[in-house]
Amino acid sequence: MGETLERLALERGWSTELSVGGVIGRWRDVVGDAVADHCVPETFDDGVLVVRTDSTTWATHLTHLVPDLMATLAAELGADVVREVRVLGPAAPRWSRGRRAVRGRGPRDTYG
Repeated sequence: MGETLERLALERGWSTELSVGGVIGRWRDVVGDAVADHCVPETFDDGVLVVRTDSTTWATHLTHLVPDLMATLAAELGADVVREVRVLGPAAPRWSRGRRAVRGRGPRDTYG
């Protein structure tokens, strides 16, 4: 059964997506507890892994760790599967409510 599924994945071109899905499923084991507590993978599309962090501090820290993360992902998945890692900080709250909004400068505070 396993050989049949493996052959089907190769024939359909699903092997990369399945490999990346396996790494995303084991994210905590791959990156460690400290990083996994503050960073989660969001999407993987066309060789680009998007990781969302819970603070701007962790976004900066993870940006500095991208070369190490790329090396770990290359060891887990193979070379050139993940070509880029994009790090996103937390999303700021949206202040617009309803269908109509008044244009202006908005709130004067920063988030992150």
